[in-house]
Amino acid sequence: MSKIVVTGGAGFIGSHLVDRLLEQNHEVVVVDNLFTGSKDNFAAHRDNQRFEFLRHDVTEPLTIEADEIYHLACPASPIHYQFNPVKTIKTNVIGTLNMLGLSKRIKSKFLLASTSEVYGDPLEHPQKESYWGNVNPIGPRSCYDEGKRVAETLSMNYHEQSGVDVKIVRIFNTYGPRMLFDDGRVVSNFIVQALRNKEITIYGEGTQTRSFCYVDDLVNGLIAAMDKKNFVGPVNLGNPNEMTIAELASKIVKLTNSKAVIVKRQLPKDDPVRRKPDISLAHKELSWTPFVSLDTGLATTIENFKQRLA
Repeated sequence: MSKIVVTGGAGFIGSHLVDRLLEQNHEVVVVDNLFTGSKDNFAAHRDNQRFEFLRHDVTEPLTIEADEIYHLACPASPIHYQFNPVKTIKTNVIGTLNMLGLSKRIKSKFLLASTSEVYGDPLEHPQKESYWGNVNPIGPRSCYDEGKRVAETLSMNYHEQSGVDVKIVRIFNTYGPRMLFDDGRVVSNFIVQALRNKEITIYGEGTQTRSFCYVDDLVNGLIAAMDKKNFVGPVNLGNPNEMTIAELASKIVKLTNSKAVIVKRQLPKDDPVRRKPDISLAHKELSWTPFVSLDTGLATTIENFKQRLA
């Protein structure tokens, strides 16, 4: 049994990770400022003696003992990370510095939840870990894209200079229960619009592509990366089944039996045109492959949204 800190553990992905770690009989401390996270996401664990919640902002130093730190703290959807871009970059840079400094002092393992956004609007397809990306450093998304790129740099520097046991994972589009209704991501947007029979908004022509990974598969990958000895990464975690946004919209309309009509809006600035992970490194080094099909994952997610909307 390990003592594990999960920053951002009240969020969508973080809370699913917390569920799994508690199932594995670990002691888990969630560190979250509840900007986008919610206590509802770990309500089931409040009476669990191995669970603890600490309301704390990672941009402030933290003193705690732990064997492992999963660093997921940072708003991950454009609406939330663009709401206060200075705060977003501070979370990515100062927050990561604080957690790496803590990890160095207490000699814990450290996993950085980075993002496919480090590839920007990629000129290479699919994206391998060796690709350096095509990011606009002064664009509306840069507080997150460049923030995560600096977080990766810091993690690698702490590993090489101070011997911190670091793992860097680049998370591609992930979906599942507990996604926020208003986070501006396509899966949650489309499901909410379809269930309410409102217009389903596609930006651009809907020909841009994404690859959607179910949250349970992603959590398997995060734990596999943390547990792998002498592995730093970076490593892509995502589902390589690529589809257009228009195809996703049609699929969700069908799965929800919705009367919603699909409408098109102007494409936002710097929105990536194509996004698909090359996961051969994750398969080779972590023996990791996503196995939940999009239809199965969407059905579970839609059911969860129905319950919460009711």
